Amino acid sequence: MPKPVYAIIGDEPFLQIEALRAIIAQMPGDVQRVDLNGETCGLADTLDELRSYSMFGGYKLVVVRAADDFISKFRSELEDYLEKPSDAGSLVLRVDSLPKNQRIYKSITKVGEAIACEPPKAGQLVSWLLDRAKKQKIKIAPEAAEQLCDLIGGDLGRLDNELNKLALIIDSDRIEPDDVGKAVAFQREQQMWEMTDALSLGSPDEAVRRWRHLVATDPSSEFRAVTWLAIWVERAQKALVMKRQRMNGFAIAKALKIWPANNVDRLLATGEKLGSDRLNRATGQLLEIDRKNKSGLGDPSSNVEQFLLSMA
Repeated sequence: MPKPVYAIIGDEPFLQIEALRAIIAQMPGDVQRVDLNGETCGLADTLDELRSYSMFGGYKLVVVRAADDFISKFRSELEDYLEKPSDAGSLVLRVDSLPKNQRIYKSITKVGEAIACEPPKAGQLVSWLLDRAKKQKIKIAPEAAEQLCDLIGGDLGRLDNELNKLALIIDSDRIEPDDVGKAVAFQREQQMWEMTDALSLGSPDEAVRRWRHLVATDPSSEFRAVTWLAIWVERAQKALVMKRQRMNGFAIAKALKIWPANNVDRLLATGEKLGSDRLNRATGQLLEIDRKNKSGLGDPSSNVEQFLLSMA
């Protein structure tokens, strides 16, 4: 049974996307999703969406990203709403932080759920990867997990991507340190980054070219691309917010783990060209592509390609 409100708390894109996927999985099959930008949307429109049933009589899921300012502006009104929330839909508030001692946090947890997306500390990274592998029924030797963490670092999206890719290409039923050292896995990873770099440069045609080459050489990529692209969209969104907060390019690159640091200028330029609302819709578009891919609707490679072209 869906809850009337969820708060996804944390600034780690991969964990936020995973939490949102888990929430969507709880929704009825006829759910209609509406994505709003917390920096621009108003309270009245948001509550109207929640209180109105979808066109076909189904349930509504209203997702407000970058909702920190939204909560600050409409805190008391949201608290009033949560005293008697709508039974026609669920509200998802995606925030970087939400202190537990605030009344709004208590209001949310009283009728809904607060989901903490806290990345593991450096000393916990290997344990996180081993746990992630266990949940996905992937066997990996602890030494291999440690080696993978040493090579990639704390980027959870990249770690998850490489874990799944290694599980597909190895000949045995357990990932060993020698498997991690296979150059092909990291070569494909680099090619995926080059594809999103092309988007950052504002060159969707080049991104498509790289995507076609990647799928031709590694068909498994079509099942992992949505996560990579969602992380790229998240980074573009966060970069725009940080720029408005007057953070310099180097500080933004460090916060978002962008390397080399001057790549953040390209990301900002493309993000500003697309705009916050378009990037917000892109997140929903990617989750819909993910649903189609897992449901066998359309060709996964074509679904991703259409998304890349839509970034023009």
